[in-house]
Amino acid sequence: MPFVIRHCVFLRFRDDVSAPDRQSIYRDLKTLCTELPGALTIASGANVSPEAAMDKGFSEGFILDFADAAARDAYLVDPKHQAIAGRIVASTVGGVDGVIVFDMEV
Repeated sequence: MPFVIRHCVFLRFRDDVSAPDRQSIYRDLKTLCTELPGALTIASGANVSPEAAMDKGFSEGFILDFADAAARDAYLVDPKHQAIAGRIVASTVGGVDGVIVFDMEV
C-alpha cells in the first residue's frame, strides 16, 4: 500500500506579526500547492488543543499531504516555497528556532 507524506510545520510567530501577514503566508502556501504536482491537500490554522501548555509556544501551523517523497522533495526546492519559507523564518521567534518540521508516512 503506498504511503502519503504528511509534512507538518508548527510555528511560533513573533507577536508583532499581524494576523493578515500570517494569513498571507498561508494563502501563498495554498496557492503554491495548487501548482505543484503531487501536492494533495493543505490545512492551516491555530492550535486548538486543550493541552495548550504542551505546544511550547508553537501556536499555529500547517500540514501538507504529498503523494510521495518525490513530490515533497520537489516542493522543498521549489523557488516559490523557498521564498515563502524565508518569510516564515523572518516572522518567527528566533528565526529557524520558531519553526518545527515533522514529516511522516501515513
